[in-house]
Amino acid sequence: MNLFWYTQLTRLLLPLFFLRLWWRGRQQPGYRLHWPERLGHYPGPPESRPLIWLHAVSVGETRAALPLLRSLADRYPDHALLLTHTTPTGRETALDEATSGIRRVYLPYDLPGAVGRFLETFKPTLGFLLETELWPRLIHECQRRHIPLVLANARLSERSARRYALFPTLTRTLLGQLSLVAAQSPADAQRFEALGAAQVKLMGNLKFDAPLPCAHHASFQQLQQMVGENRTVWVAASTREGEEILLLKYLGSLLTPPHLLVLVPRHPQRFDSVAALLEANHIPYQRRSAQRPLSAGTTVLLGDSMGEMYAWYRLAQYALMGGTLLPLGGQNLLEALSVGCPVLLGPHTFNFAETSAAAVACGAARQFSDLEELPGLVSAFLADPALCRTMGERGRSFVERHRGATATLLDLVRELVH
Repeated sequence: MNLFWYTQLTRLLLPLFFLRLWWRGRQQPGYRLHWPERLGHYPGPPESRPLIWLHAVSVGETRAALPLLRSLADRYPDHALLLTHTTPTGRETALDEATSGIRRVYLPYDLPGAVGRFLETFKPTLGFLLETELWPRLIHECQRRHIPLVLANARLSERSARRYALFPTLTRTLLGQLSLVAAQSPADAQRFEALGAAQVKLMGNLKFDAPLPCAHHASFQQLQQMVGENRTVWVAASTREGEEILLLKYLGSLLTPPHLLVLVPRHPQRFDSVAALLEANHIPYQRRSAQRPLSAGTTVLLGDSMGEMYAWYRLAQYALMGGTLLPLGGQNLLEALSVGCPVLLGPHTFNFAETSAAAVACGAARQFSDLEELPGLVSAFLADPALCRTMGERGRSFVERHRGATATLLDLVRELVH
């Protein structure tokens, strides 16, 4: 597939993209807002200052981008900063936590007209794409207009590398048009180089530098008051579809007071379906959104709120990471480790393979290979708070040792800033 046929396919699918936005907007109204931006139409006057642009897809990438944005604002005070997103949750996170004065909009769909209008409107002098956001038309148009574009905090799992290898010409071309690939780990760097990237450097992982959310402490106090005393709290964090059923199957016998499972689905649109699952299985549960004290018989608290994950981790004795029970690749475990919450990982961690392996090696996390092991591991964590505290301190130390990716990246891009 070359760029021409990629563009034709994207044009053909465009009505489906908007249908998907409308469909997801049934449960998340933010998907039905700002549709003109998806086609490159933005309100307001053009920016008169030179502009640095950073694209962060959703919540995790936005939080990882915060230290970089603040450092860019400090180092280049004469530049404007633009933050683009794909999801409304990412945009809302930026509104709540990003430095004031940063403009936030949606990145347009990857079509010539939409991308062209975006670049003409904002005229960035430097752009950053985070992790694995490889948009062929966007990258091509930046290269054609001589706009330096950096793939920062870049990661590429073996599975994703195999998929990109199915389109060798397109992949080699778009990687070759990037000014720099700043990779998280040596393994990521090797995969990008094998696919044709020419300028590849190591920077570490921005997520080690991510600050606590602004409302973290207030949220923690509210949740602590809601849960009350004498409860052993553990959290199943960022669970994905199908995983809640497995938790009830393997851990149902452990859902008894004084133990309290805080169940936090990854996607807000699934809150109601997970609540229905708990009701169907006759699990005594409450919803966080009800904002009432925990009843003595409640065994599951459904975390149907946004922006409170750090507070849940701080409250919990340990965390079971979602996305690892099924072959979904896992979620970011650094948020838990940074506040001293030890982590239990399932067998599927390919999205965070190096970080997960390092956390297990230093004693901040444990990993199991078979779901039959899950009840015994959960029981052991619940019965041994001293072990959890020790692992939690190891997690904090692990995160502290790996900070510094922001400073490394800024040094790498110094010559690209105009």
